[in-house]
Amino acid sequence: MKNSDGRRVAADNEVRILRALHRFGWLRTRDLAVLVWSTWARHPKGELSFAQVEPTASQLRMAQRTLRRLLEQRMVLRATAPDGAQIYAVAEPGARRLQDVGLPAASGKDLVRSFSASYYRHRCIANAIAVASIVQGYRVSTEREISRGAWAGGESGLAGKKPDVLLRSGSAWTWVEVERSRRNAKDYAALLNWLDWARSRLGRELAVGAVLEQVVFVCTEAFERRLRADLAGRGWNAQDAQRLIAYKTGAYSFQNISFGN
Repeated sequence: MKNSDGRRVAADNEVRILRALHRFGWLRTRDLAVLVWSTWARHPKGELSFAQVEPTASQLRMAQRTLRRLLEQRMVLRATAPDGAQIYAVAEPGARRLQDVGLPAASGKDLVRSFSASYYRHRCIANAIAVASIVQGYRVSTEREISRGAWAGGESGLAGKKPDVLLRSGSAWTWVEVERSRRNAKDYAALLNWLDWARSRLGRELAVGAVLEQVVFVCTEAFERRLRADLAGRGWNAQDAQRLIAYKTGAYSFQNISFGN
């Protein structure tokens, strides 16, 4: 009986990892350790923390063991990221296993084939924010889900824009943007125009039962200074800016992120 129970638990953990990879596209071992082996809060409590959640040694061991089994079964793909970390995505047999439980999954081989260091840093930060928020009890749309249109804003987004991560608590939406100090002029102008639109919608329904509560920029200090100045130049007063926008500049490094495995 114990062996049977152990196999059932192991199989459940395998499916949970595959589900997580389906939602996020790819993840590191440490992300999976937190996401699969942490106890999630049922509802958000207190102030939202954007800090990366560190896995325990036990959680890491469980994730490593489960990933080893999935690799042996060819259920997952493994690739080496620009910082040397191992990242994982769903392989074709893993996608079929998810399809058997009702998820329209597909192989993630194209997601881990090649990408730039800057894209990798951006996605790692977005994923870490999503994982931390899920553990804190928020309903989360990941960057991967949003990019595929699998979120409340659909393919077109809201006023033509999509967040990097969307957090929901009841009807309140927290829109998260992961930003470095540089954006091309066209994209930056579009961001400023969108923020003007968001200010006009503050406290009003964006969709049925959804209200934009805050836009959070996880960014460098240079980006915060520039955005504050440019919004002031567009006529934003300090009260409006403070009501809508928050900046998180100390949670992550955009230059020398050392993630490990």
